Amino acid sequence: MILRKVFNPITVIKYLKTELLVSAILSSLVYISYVTLGMHKVSLPFSIAAILGSALAIFIAFRNQSSYARWWEARTLWGGIVNSSRVFARLVRTFTNSHKNQPNFDKERSEKFKKETIYMQIAWIHALRLHLRKENNWDILKNFISSEDYNKLMKASNKPNYLQTLIGERIYEAMENGTLGGFDSFQIEGQLLALANYQGGCERIKNTPLLRQYHFFTKLFLSVFMFILPFSLIGDFVKMEIGFLVIPVSVLISFVFATMAKVGEVNEEPFENRITDVPLTAICNTIERDLLETLDIEDLPKKLEPENGFLF
Repeated sequence: MILRKVFNPITVIKYLKTELLVSAILSSLVYISYVTLGMHKVSLPFSIAAILGSALAIFIAFRNQSSYARWWEARTLWGGIVNSSRVFARLVRTFTNSHKNQPNFDKERSEKFKKETIYMQIAWIHALRLHLRKENNWDILKNFISSEDYNKLMKASNKPNYLQTLIGERIYEAMENGTLGGFDSFQIEGQLLALANYQGGCERIKNTPLLRQYHFFTKLFLSVFMFILPFSLIGDFVKMEIGFLVIPVSVLISFVFATMAKVGEVNEEPFENRITDVPLTAICNTIERDLLETLDIEDLPKKLEPENGFLF
């Protein structure tokens, strides 16, 4: 996620170097054809570019709005994951501790259940992050689950979903041996259900791209507009005796439209581990720290801070 308020122009230009290079070459050829070679028929009415530009702006605006809606929904889902993970850990701790006066209470068994279950939840959020980003460094989960559970997990195709199954098994084992009692499982299961729904929402965004016709036609209309633009400007600029300005002006206008199109393009997929994406690593770090505090652990992982204006 980008946090900086000022962008390096050179960095922005690198993203658009192809579009700007094509615009510069095309506008130069139009200028040479009209002024040097006297091919005045290459000039087109400015109204053509004006109409195309207006239509393109509306199309880009709609696409950008749809892209931002996807990005914001992704961030909202992960906000829900943060809250439900905290509630889940709190319920595990308080429900487990509430049975300490029961005849069959076993402190060692109770502490083991709390630690294993909350650590599994930490593993789940990291697994979901890796799952959405299609990363393969699953070894980090070894810090949170047993070797036996890890080996089982590696055989699963949907690892976050399988981890929820393991958590569910731990909860009902705790119900059976008296670590939990009464209706404790119903409230804990409610948070697991919420987490499963959040995972489903994230997978829906990941697996359902923005309608491809928006992407294709935005690219097509932008290319047509950039092609038509210098032909529509050259006549008026030559009349004002500033024909050479058709090159920088064409490049500048193309830069504006190409930038707007690129903004929508990069926001379409919020789970690709790019600087524009939802900062899953930082969110997972926050959840991990909060859940470890639930276990009264003081040696917490270092809080992730922005790097050069970017939060990952």
